[in-house]
Amino acid sequence: MSNTEEAEDLMPDEDLDPAASVEGRELYEHFRFVADPGQTLLRVDKFLVSRLEKSSRNRIQQAAEAGCILVNGKAVKSNYRVKPGDVVQVVMDRPRYELEIIPENIPLNIVYEDEHLLVVDKPAGLVVHPGHGNYSGTLVNALAYHFKDNPDYDVNDPRMGLVHRIDKDTSGLLVVAKTPDAKTHLGKQFFNKTTRREYNALVWGVPHPDKGRIEGNIGRSLRDRLQMDVFPPDSDMGKHAVTHYDVLEPLGHVALVRCVLETGRTHQIRVHMKHIGHPLFNDSRYGGDHVLRGVPSAAYKTFVQRCFETCPRQALHARTLGFVHPATGEEMFFTSEIPADMSALIDRWREYAASRK
Repeated sequence: MSNTEEAEDLMPDEDLDPAASVEGRELYEHFRFVADPGQTLLRVDKFLVSRLEKSSRNRIQQAAEAGCILVNGKAVKSNYRVKPGDVVQVVMDRPRYELEIIPENIPLNIVYEDEHLLVVDKPAGLVVHPGHGNYSGTLVNALAYHFKDNPDYDVNDPRMGLVHRIDKDTSGLLVVAKTPDAKTHLGKQFFNKTTRREYNALVWGVPHPDKGRIEGNIGRSLRDRLQMDVFPPDSDMGKHAVTHYDVLEPLGHVALVRCVLETGRTHQIRVHMKHIGHPLFNDSRYGGDHVLRGVPSAAYKTFVQRCFETCPRQALHARTLGFVHPATGEEMFFTSEIPADMSALIDRWREYAASRK
């Protein structure tokens, strides 16, 4: 399930547009076949088993149950009969891995784990999915290693794994489903907006009012494909997105804010905060990596540069994550402390703001 806040510096889900959207899930095409004009009526699972190497009919049937088999853009069950001209797609909620996922012994900060799921606290700098030059050293590689002795977990199976994503340079909490039922249940919670996702961000300027709701469709920028942009809510551009924010601490020319996600779109917080005139501090993608507030004296520029060096990434942290456990029904709530680089950055601005009083 992909109701995700972010994708990042040439992360696979940032550079590829989704092939389809089914029940709120962004889906990426892995295979496409067009039935010949002379195609006789044939079950889609039989149609695909002869065309997909290393895929059993049972595996294809499981993919259909997971909503990963589309015909003419609509999800079908395995007993659908393919007819001439049908466009058959195999899609997943992540871009296609070009290479085999190799388990790598990358340290994971696991804050909770049981037989159904685990919650991991991702450090800044760790790419989530392989792709676009990041074919190793990712969170998926780390999960493959963590589950290497678990015969029930297949890192390539779209019915389990990461339920949502965050950017490479965003730190914080992610939930991983260890079973198909857990992923389905958790995915529905993300789709129905019943999860709790709060982020802390340091932004340029102090937003006014100090609490607000940002609504605007998010889609690929028409000017720069590597950026996302905000479009009117009633337009046919982009996808519906809502972010709630409140100012936790004004710090002179920047502010520490809390952002609560109602939806989860690529770069949502980064794009929405820029849209209201408050880009994230040191967000190079969206213009936050140079002086945007304050008198640009030599001393002030030096101070800001040191702040950039203190936290050499966008100042964004996925601090809290809440959901209902897919098996027990228990309300789960996790909190991650702001990491050292961002904490040190905030302290620098606190000292600066105090010195100006």
